[in-house]
Amino acid sequence: MNPLDILAWVAYPYAAAAVFIVGHIWRYRYDKFGWTTRSSELYEKPLLRWGSPMFHFGILMVIVGHVVGLLIPREWLYAIGIDEHIYHIGATVLGTAAAVLTLAGLAILIYRRRTVGPVFLATTVMDKIMYVVLGATLLFGTIATIQFQIFEGGYQYRTTVSPWVRSLLGFQPQPELMATVPLWFQLHVLTATLLFALWPFTRLVHVFSAPVGYLFRPYLVYRSRDAVAPGRTPRRGWEGIEAPDPKRLTRP
Repeated sequence: MNPLDILAWVAYPYAAAAVFIVGHIWRYRYDKFGWTTRSSELYEKPLLRWGSPMFHFGILMVIVGHVVGLLIPREWLYAIGIDEHIYHIGATVLGTAAAVLTLAGLAILIYRRRTVGPVFLATTVMDKIMYVVLGATLLFGTIATIQFQIFEGGYQYRTTVSPWVRSLLGFQPQPELMATVPLWFQLHVLTATLLFALWPFTRLVHVFSAPVGYLFRPYLVYRSRDAVAPGRTPRRGWEGIEAPDPKRLTRP
């Protein structure tokens, strides 16, 4: 086995995974106040209103596609009726749409961050590096998808890249599976691995603090202060709540 293959497809992924895990623990313990998206919505909204939804919806589609393609063996999909032809059409159409949507959204966000002065000043060095690596990862993946899935009839990465990923997760690495993978897929994997290593030190940490609880929290009850505010005419809306009688609150 070539030592470079062991370095690239065994040592490098495990090192990135260690940095990803330990880095998040360190960041949470020693930089809780920096665990934020560093929102810049107050500085500029029109571009953000377009770029942010496009990027986030696109990247969610990309993540779902990668989970299905890399972590679920194709035999399992065959068992539920998703054969190679159906999978290829879905991966090509949905994958291309997700890639275009994500890249377009990212381009808008980068343009906004570069051209709007206050937003640019709020961008850290690590975030600038992250944008470069993220853009490269998406670009390499898009090129690989277009070249091999559209113009060349499809590449069977589920017999090479997917088993390699699962072998790493099972701590039985098989670097030989990546030796014959086309260059664009290799570059996509290498830059994605670097992105995971950079993740804990950038604004990407906000992924693990998404306000999921908002979906399940009880309703908030708002009470108007119009009834107790002197000299103010009550506004139309819900029925006000009368102030309690002080005599009834006094102990005997």
